[in-house]
Amino acid sequence: MTLVDVTLQKRHLDELREMLFKNDGVEGAAYILCGKSRIDCDPWERRSRLRLTSYEVVAILPEGIVSASGQHVTWLTDSYVRLLKRAKDEGLIPGIVHSHPHGPARFSAQDDRNEPDLAQLARNRNGENASLLSILLNAEGEIRARVWPDNGTPILAESVRVVGRRLTFHGEAFLSRGMDYLARQELAFGPEVNALLRGMRIGIVGAGATGSATAMLLARFGVGQLTLIDDDIVEITNLNRLHGARRSDADAMRPKVEVIAREITELGLGVRVKPIKNWVGDPVCADILKSCDVIFGCTDDHDGRLLLNRVAYFYLIPVIDMGLAIEPAADIGRMRDLSGRVTVLTPGAPCLLCRGTVDPFIARDEMLKRQNPEEYERRKREAYVRGGGNPAPAVVTFTTETACMAVNELLQGLIGFRGAEGWSWQRTRRFDLLEDRQPGALQDAHCPICSQEEYWGRADIDPFLDRTG
Repeated sequence: MTLVDVTLQKRHLDELREMLFKNDGVEGAAYILCGKSRIDCDPWERRSRLRLTSYEVVAILPEGIVSASGQHVTWLTDSYVRLLKRAKDEGLIPGIVHSHPHGPARFSAQDDRNEPDLAQLARNRNGENASLLSILLNAEGEIRARVWPDNGTPILAESVRVVGRRLTFHGEAFLSRGMDYLARQELAFGPEVNALLRGMRIGIVGAGATGSATAMLLARFGVGQLTLIDDDIVEITNLNRLHGARRSDADAMRPKVEVIAREITELGLGVRVKPIKNWVGDPVCADILKSCDVIFGCTDDHDGRLLLNRVAYFYLIPVIDMGLAIEPAADIGRMRDLSGRVTVLTPGAPCLLCRGTVDPFIARDEMLKRQNPEEYERRKREAYVRGGGNPAPAVVTFTTETACMAVNELLQGLIGFRGAEGWSWQRTRRFDLLEDRQPGALQDAHCPICSQEEYWGRADIDPFLDRTG
């Protein structure tokens, strides 16, 4: 059976709660339109998965409500038919949302009787493959969701994620479970955090200095599922900073992802790790990215960063991107710049393009180098492409500290240990000056990624991420 989970934008959840809870003890109802991510094979479960992402909340006007009490709500179906039409026209999944102001976060017998009729109407109107999402909110803040693939038996969502300045999870997939090796961590944050991390699926794009450190930290942190994406092999010059790598790995030209996966497996902590030797933009990586709850961007590839930049907004998957700048001064040992950066990408945050973190022209040249290396070399000789110079400096202590910053940012998004405000969206640490900053960024009002909401939660479209080249 297909696995199902749901992701809500925090602003949509706030909108729904305002609509559905009027402090009168009466059930409320609203609609939601969702993007859909169809994953043929979840890399950890080896089963198909359907992920639904909130795209837009649609109100049911008061005049459309037929009757409501503390135990039920009914409304006219003409607004529902209009919702179905729009869902079909725009390739979205329709959903109904209702509240239980007095009851538990459990679908009632009345829900079980009413929803099959709505699911059948969706199939009659939009075709036999049409699905219906149903979301339940209760007064205690709990959320449950299920999908009706037909009017027979619904599929209960494994979890409901809420993404904003924090990342929260609802559902039974994150029930507390004992892990003795995390006992000291439990003393700091409680057992719920360990259970949450154990159930999470985290992707790491780039398996170099920061990527290898991030992977090892997350494994010891208690994350249950990791995937590593990188196309490089271990070289001698990697050994001063690639965690887990040995000289024999460089001699054998082993893929970086396989070396890190080996080290994590040998820890014996029960982490399910999937190494993927490929460039992140290859189509085979799409399902892997779409299966993640959080992605760490540990690549210095501009084209790869541009892709992850879109993933964060299309699929509502927080991307924690990191980078290290080492710029020596003329005097040996002195630095013009020695700083680590961690940027969190979620809807509402300025994207990497608006921040100037990625260069689209360098990204273009990187794509050309992958697709047509002969033409790339010709253009480089004629100074039409950038790059190809000396390698950048790298020091293991600073790459590892940047990875620590990034993993701590995940913790901040999950529990707010620095404060309930959640992610600041960017932190920079100037190592040589012992200085931490939280710089802002100007957001381009015309940026199609982070300023326009048409992409937020849109999920699967053709071409993937609306990237045409």
